[in-house]
Amino acid sequence: MGKHDVNVIGAVLAAAGEAPRALTDKIEHGTPAFWRTNFALFAAGFATFALLYCVQPLMPLFSADFGVSAAGASLALSLTTGLLAVSMLVAGGLSETWGRKPIMVASLLLSAVLTVICAAVPHWTTLLVMRALMGVALSGLPAVAMAYVGEEMHPRSLGHAMGLYVGGTGLGGMAGRLLTGVITDVWGWRSAVFVIGVLGILSAAVLWRFLPPSRHFVRRELRLAPLVRAFGSHLRDGVLPLLFAEGFLLMGSFVTVYNYVGYRLVAAPFSLSQTRIGFIFAVYLFGIISSTMVGGISGRLGRRVVLPATFILMLAGTAMTLSNQLWLIIAGVAVLTIGFFGTHSIASAWVGARAQVSKAQASSLYLFAYYLGSSVVGSLGGVFWNLHGWHGVVAMACALLLIGLAISLWLYAMPGQTAAGRNNS
Repeated sequence: MGKHDVNVIGAVLAAAGEAPRALTDKIEHGTPAFWRTNFALFAAGFATFALLYCVQPLMPLFSADFGVSAAGASLALSLTTGLLAVSMLVAGGLSETWGRKPIMVASLLLSAVLTVICAAVPHWTTLLVMRALMGVALSGLPAVAMAYVGEEMHPRSLGHAMGLYVGGTGLGGMAGRLLTGVITDVWGWRSAVFVIGVLGILSAAVLWRFLPPSRHFVRRELRLAPLVRAFGSHLRDGVLPLLFAEGFLLMGSFVTVYNYVGYRLVAAPFSLSQTRIGFIFAVYLFGIISSTMVGGISGRLGRRVVLPATFILMLAGTAMTLSNQLWLIIAGVAVLTIGFFGTHSIASAWVGARAQVSKAQASSLYLFAYYLGSSVVGSLGGVFWNLHGWHGVVAMACALLLIGLAISLWLYAMPGQTAAGRNNS
């Protein structure tokens, strides 16, 4: 590449709002910097989902200990994800001024400390307040991490890096549920929540130690008008709002199944213990593998080609849980999980690639919709559970997934895309 070519690329990147550096200055797969960066982000993703979802298998216990309904118990998660969704709209803007790494480290550390406090609170209302504050604190990590990956990774390595980060969230989600179940049966749910909080503190230390400082980050003053304009430009885009909708639908349906499958499995005829239910969530391992694999496949075939297939997987897995055979229910949860992590890795990477400027704000809008789906649909699922049992939960989740599939097919058919599906931005 000659000097003239480097200058041209620099001018294009500068026009897009990025630092005028050559593409060769970005982190590529196979280099030591790539693995250090992804180790740190993997740990951050791990802690994010472990802290966020450790309360999910405890919902039946919350109903018993605090005398709340299934929908009421779901507030321990829905309040966190709801405030997380709203707060991320601001956190992305703050990171434009304060920097990516400081926001991520402080966010993770404070969230972990609040989780430790949750283990000691005596009242249901106080627990909900701590979980709500945790949603605000945790908001500084997910959107900023996506922006960091979009800025620092070479385009050829973007899908792979995002797949590894999403894989970390998968392992965290599994560990949060599995460890919580095992420790709860031995020492009680408070001890389980305390252990998850300590793991979060350790993960914050890993993030601080191993994540390289941003090289392509351009500091900007935090001003409301440019922030609103950035959000407006993303919402007027022809593709991004559809991807935001996909985030709402895929997360809402996924969390609904996971929220209430525990209520089904602790009751007759299954009558499973918290430990056995926790081990069922080991299917998250399939999500870790699938997120990385799907990221690579979508890089070859195109995101718009692979996205409908992942929604079909989620539909099939959800329908399988209607069976009265335990092994088929577990298999259905596994298929749902594979489809979910594949879908999320595609959609999140697509947002990062599509947004040429204000990447943090684009990521914030995607994750706003993503966690709003968890909050709103996750609690609404409790109403369907109370009215129609498991069949009601599955019907609601499948309806959302069918809408998501229709949007993915719309994205596939949009004009201006190549037949091979590689023009995804």
